[in-house]
Amino acid sequence: MSEAPGVQRPVSAERIHPGGLDLLVVPPRARTGWRVLPARVGAMCAVELQKLRHDRTELYTRAVQPALWLLIFGETFTRIRAIPTGGIPYLDYLAPGIIAQSAMFIAIFYGIMIIWERDAGILTKLLVTPTPRSALITGKAFAAGVKALIQAVVVVVIAALLGVAMTWNPLRLLGVAVAVVLGSAFFSCLSMTIAGIVLTRDRLMGIGQAITMPLFFGSNALYPVAVMPGWLQAISKVNPLSYQVDALRGLLLGTHAHLALDYGVLALAAALGILSASSLLGRLAR
Repeated sequence: MSEAPGVQRPVSAERIHPGGLDLLVVPPRARTGWRVLPARVGAMCAVELQKLRHDRTELYTRAVQPALWLLIFGETFTRIRAIPTGGIPYLDYLAPGIIAQSAMFIAIFYGIMIIWERDAGILTKLLVTPTPRSALITGKAFAAGVKALIQAVVVVVIAALLGVAMTWNPLRLLGVAVAVVLGSAFFSCLSMTIAGIVLTRDRLMGIGQAITMPLFFGSNALYPVAVMPGWLQAISKVNPLSYQVDALRGLLLGTHAHLALDYGVLALAAALGILSASSLLGRLAR
């Protein structure tokens, strides 16, 4: 007898998805072992960078300050020739320092964002997921690095338009990107560590404003270490910004630099920053 009308035969998965497309009906296996942490760090970094798609105003407005430093401060002191730079035009000497400065200024207030996420209830939801706290912090730190890298590209373009003689060697530019990301990762973790201590945006804003200028002027971004007084030279030697500027200057201008030491200090500072910020994340979410 024929089958009753209206009764449909079950259709096999092979007929729906020929060619062995089992992933459409069978979920992929979860990552395990060493693959979990990089995947979740990448996911957190992608989530942070998605915010730029909705509001790019921050990138445009933050380009104004480095442009003014190069146009006004750099051009003026190039004419005065009051700062010894080893025969390099002062504008060329200044450009790597401004790249590091603009990256630091983006990262140093990153703790405000995590306090906002705490107040909005987002941070609590993230902490109940299986994602390790170190992955959350690392993802945010490297997202800050990518934002700073975009800012660095803007500064490099402005410097090139002003006639700064920089290298365009791809390997050296890759080294510049690594130095910018590592430095920004440290300063963003420093900001998130402070956020875990002070717990409020107002206090973080005050502390952030209080430490940015000492970090900047206590580095070799504006002048060589040799012209500093002794006490400031001591501060410069423990300031990660000095090592970042030294690496950027050596890579972009070809001046003498200690790249192995610079990258070592930046990597160690970023690792310690991630560790300290991760340890205080639970306190921030209470």
